[in-house]
Amino acid sequence: MQVPVYNIQGEQVSEVELRDDIFAAPINEAVMHQALLRQLANARQGTAKAKTRGEVQGGGRKPWRQKGTGRARQGSIRAPHWRGGGVVFGPTPRSYEQKMPRKMRRQALRSALSAKASDAQVRVLDTLQMDAPRTKDMVGILSSLGLERSVLILLPQSDEVILRSVRNLPEVRTLVAQYLNVRDLLKYDYILMPLASLEVIEGILG
Repeated sequence: MQVPVYNIQGEQVSEVELRDDIFAAPINEAVMHQALLRQLANARQGTAKAKTRGEVQGGGRKPWRQKGTGRARQGSIRAPHWRGGGVVFGPTPRSYEQKMPRKMRRQALRSALSAKASDAQVRVLDTLQMDAPRTKDMVGILSSLGLERSVLILLPQSDEVILRSVRNLPEVRTLVAQYLNVRDLLKYDYILMPLASLEVIEGILG
């Protein structure tokens, strides 16, 4: 698949061949869905905790005698139906981690990249460099490329200048290409990457 390569002024300078096994692979929605659920589940801390009736402080004494009061029998003021009592079947700390074979994870990435490429939502730059962090300049670069909606910028390595230029743009995110994931690919409308990032992706998924 041939796609144009632009400079930061939005001018086409050349073309590049996107590998068909990465950017024109069969789109498997089921695998993408499973990879997304796995990523969201693995991000959960699993630290929610509610106390049972045996863990709530107090309630060791029988509130009143068993018979003769005219009231219902009670054994503890920390029973679940009392205010301040324990919780029945409440959450306890647990791990939400899900495992997924590496081949399936990579298949999900290829499917997501292929979906973006088929919708013409991939933009390739010859290079992405800025002399100083400036949000206004980054907005100009994105506008010259026709990227008016949310954008995921893939960088070959961490770049503090680019990162600070994007920080105040709510619908733009930077990500090192090595950490490409399904959630970010599906969350943002467009993918913007320099040629160096494309090489990193092809090295991982090729």
